[in-house]
Amino acid sequence: MKLLSDGARTAVTGADIPLVILGAALLLVGLVAISSASVEYADWMYADPWHLSQRHLVYMVLALIAGISCYSIRTEYWLANGWWWLFAALALLILVLIPGVGREVNGAQRWIPLGPFTLQPSEFAKLAIVVYLAGYMVRHEAELQQRFRGFAKPMVVLFFTTLLLMIEPDFGATVIVAATAFGMLFLAGVRLLSVFLSGAVVLAALLLLIIIEPYRLQRLTGYMDPWADPYDTGFQLTQSLIAFGRGEWLGVGLGNSVQKLFYLPEAHTDFVFSIWAEETGFVGAMAVIGLFAALIGRILWSGRCAFLATNKFGAYVCYGVALVFSGQVFVNIGVSAGLLPTKGLTLPFVSYGGTSLIMCCAMLGLVLRVDRDSRAVSAAPTRRRSASPPQRKVA
Repeated sequence: MKLLSDGARTAVTGADIPLVILGAALLLVGLVAISSASVEYADWMYADPWHLSQRHLVYMVLALIAGISCYSIRTEYWLANGWWWLFAALALLILVLIPGVGREVNGAQRWIPLGPFTLQPSEFAKLAIVVYLAGYMVRHEAELQQRFRGFAKPMVVLFFTTLLLMIEPDFGATVIVAATAFGMLFLAGVRLLSVFLSGAVVLAALLLLIIIEPYRLQRLTGYMDPWADPYDTGFQLTQSLIAFGRGEWLGVGLGNSVQKLFYLPEAHTDFVFSIWAEETGFVGAMAVIGLFAALIGRILWSGRCAFLATNKFGAYVCYGVALVFSGQVFVNIGVSAGLLPTKGLTLPFVSYGGTSLIMCCAMLGLVLRVDRDSRAVSAAPTRRRSASPPQRKVA
């Protein structure tokens, strides 16, 4: 018992308490939202209304272990081993494409079954690309800012990563990884011309991928006018909008959603925010958005503090994590509210999904470690001054 208490005390020592509270609040919102949204679906699929809620609790425990583990590792380790994390991510992205290894669901081969657990390599790739790019930008800062060759090297890595993601296919993860990479490189001081030209090429490639795949084009046209075909291409979006409309200001009450009763397909995953908005209304929806805004703002503040403490690697990691979270929040809520075309992306800390939850807590744990190390560096001169013995006056 003493070992457990000492370990728990060590895990929170020096942590940014507001950031911990914001992460814990979103985890609790996710548990409540998933328990409410999945109860009927779980009863129908598994003859146990709390089956998915119980699995999500297990995922939460694993996610907290992952977060504490990342928090326990010094940032120097991540800086020195970013390449290995990138190789591991690319290996998993290749492994999931091998027939018989990856599991195919609805035409997409994105998961590796590991007994009762399924690993989604694309979620791991988000963390790996952030750590790798942060380390690269520190080691090659001058070359990155002054020569196109320095910018071209990470672009090659990004090309192969997004290519593997598109073969699965996972269009949503491709967009998040690409946007995060370009955002980090921009913050590192890459020439604007290089960023704009490369961004234009990537945007053109994404538009081409939308046009050549009929189902992606159908999603785009369905998003533009979902009520034109409310029972086929616009079905998910119309049901999501109905959920928002039923929620009004204060919602219909937790557990009283109608759209989760098999109207909105698998409402506990990509469209969990729609059910939350239906049950808690505009007030509840804005409260969750406020939590995300505060969390991302706090991560950016940690990045700024790391930069001022001359911990550029830590600063870039914080900026990358903030970009991943903000991108996924924007896309998920934008899709649910009909602002963006339908695309499957989890809502960080809230949606059902083991790998996503574990990686979100791992990234948050890494940010907490960066913040702790940066504050330790900033406080070091003060401690040295206070520890020096007082000078005696000589008569």
